[in-house]
Amino acid sequence: MRMNIGSYTYDFARPAMTADCVVLCHGTESLEVLLIDRRFRPFKGCWALPGGFMMMDEDAETAARRELYEETGVRVDKVEQCGAFTDVDRDPRERVVTIAYYALIDKTEAVAADDAQKAEWFPVDALPPLAFDHDRIIQSAMNDLWNKRNMLNDDRKEI
Repeated sequence: MRMNIGSYTYDFARPAMTADCVVLCHGTESLEVLLIDRRFRPFKGCWALPGGFMMMDEDAETAARRELYEETGVRVDKVEQCGAFTDVDRDPRERVVTIAYYALIDKTEAVAADDAQKAEWFPVDALPPLAFDHDRIIQSAMNDLWNKRNMLNDDRKEI
């Protein structure tokens, strides 16, 4: 359902909202993460997480899944939120807040499109330099995944 957007006028500036997606898979020796090589500025030619600006008629989770598909051709049904990243200088274009999600999937082929000129899987323990604060976002997703797995293992021990 599309809502009638209209125009907005405020007396003070508002931050823009983005959504990023950390997609993880089991590689041959370790977990791997899907990254894109950015086609445009800022950070043109740098590796980054799939993600981008939310549209006015979508929530953050929908935006994360849409951006992932648009930039890599990878679809995920379920994602877990791993944080909101609000550092004032995290994006050089403007004041941007991102809500990040992660998914653990079977490894699949990724095909770069839209804002991505490449899409590739990288071992999480051997990442290239990343754009924005995407290293922090990946670490947050890994911590969340680690904590959930430990809780699951602890629950099984009590049974």
